[in-house]
Amino acid sequence: MTKFKQQGFSNTFKNARKGMRLVLKSEINIRVHFCLAMVALALAFLLDFSVDRMCILLLTIGFVIVTEMLNSAIEYSLDAVFHNRYSRLVGMAKDISAGAVMFASVIAIVIGVLLFGSAILKML
Repeated sequence: MTKFKQQGFSNTFKNARKGMRLVLKSEINIRVHFCLAMVALALAFLLDFSVDRMCILLLTIGFVIVTEMLNSAIEYSLDAVFHNRYSRLVGMAKDISAGAVMFASVIAIVIGVLLFGSAILKML
């Protein structure tokens, strides 16, 4: 049995919390995404979003945060394996993972315009 299988179920949550703290401390983009998410959630509460709209918003926020976290994990992993040396393939992998974050962010903006735009129009 490896040391990872012996850690127990409760330690997996401890490790996950540690990962969240690490990404929040080390990645400014994640902090920006979290701040924008808090603003979006506050505005959704002010606009009295339905449960369906709130679920769509939460899934969209989660989509962006998860892609940003995976992007960071890929970058750190590749840097560790290649000791920060330049490699065209490593650069391509990092660019692709950054592109995934950009794609998720653009989709989130479109969803935000649809959700908030229609809610604001109804108020006017």
